[in-house]
Amino acid sequence: MAFKFENLQVWQKALDLTDEINLLTKSTFPKDELFILTSQIKRAAESVVLNIVEGCTGQTNLVFKNFLSYALRSAIEVVACLFIAKRRKIIGKDDFRKLYNEYQSLTKMITALRNTL
Repeated sequence: MAFKFENLQVWQKALDLTDEINLLTKSTFPKDELFILTSQIKRAAESVVLNIVEGCTGQTNLVFKNFLSYALRSAIEVVACLFIAKRRKIIGKDDFRKLYNEYQSLTKMITALRNTL
């Protein structure tokens, strides 16, 4: 693999979750949320991936640690969007629980990696 981040399991999981969020928004989010909640949750999910990449290619562990903190915040933002979507009855309990658990796992991975730096 050409880039260091490609070997990181945390990056791979975050990338997989962007696909799940994208599919969820396409299949269940209404058109009137397109430029509001749909856009927000997709941008937050992608921000996790992009912050891991940007930090990984930084020059120091401190830089990487900072970007992992940004990635963590974006992951938590996705969770908040999931709560909003559930409250608005855009997604059901099963979709919510599945993604909630996946993002809980991802935040633990990000935190563990950050703590090793």
